[in-house]
Amino acid sequence: MLGEEHPDKLTAMLDLADCLWAQGRLIAARRLEEQVVAGRRRLLGEEHFDTLKASGKLAVTMAAQGELAAARALQEAVVSGMRCLFGETGVETLRAINNLAGTVSAQGDFETARELLEAVVATTSREFGELHPDSLTAMGNLAAVLWQQGDQGEAYALQQHVVEQQRRALGEGHQAARAAAAVLEMMERDAGV
Repeated sequence: MLGEEHPDKLTAMLDLADCLWAQGRLIAARRLEEQVVAGRRRLLGEEHFDTLKASGKLAVTMAAQGELAAARALQEAVVSGMRCLFGETGVETLRAINNLAGTVSAQGDFETARELLEAVVATTSREFGELHPDSLTAMGNLAAVLWQQGDQGEAYALQQHVVEQQRRALGEGHQAARAAAAVLEMMERDAGV
């Protein structure tokens, strides 16, 4: 009834892609994300927020499928577009940089990933507070990169801090707090603590 590229249909397709992604069905999710990105580019243009948001989701899927170079290039374009729309300290810009850091880390460039994440942590903490979910997410990602770099002491301390702050902000039973605690337990097992 609405047509193939109606904005509501594209939004519903992206929501379905999120559900498929959560189920581990990345191929099906990616097909939908590609359709949404193409449709939004035609309807809204390359630099529209909705196009950039969908492109960012597609890039995360591509990275999860191991297409790291292509994912990184797309994520860099998304970061650039978000900076134009929201500036350097906009929450969407910072989320895009956080996602880019994940791909950069997966490529083995831990130093660049660390630099990106340190900047995100500093900015989100300053702009939104240390207990903001984006601050805590970036801290957890930074802890993972530090661990991969072999800086286990700093990584462990930072992850402990994330767990404490997640529990303080959300409660011990919250999914994010439990996930952060599980990462801390994994670090303890790896370190033989």
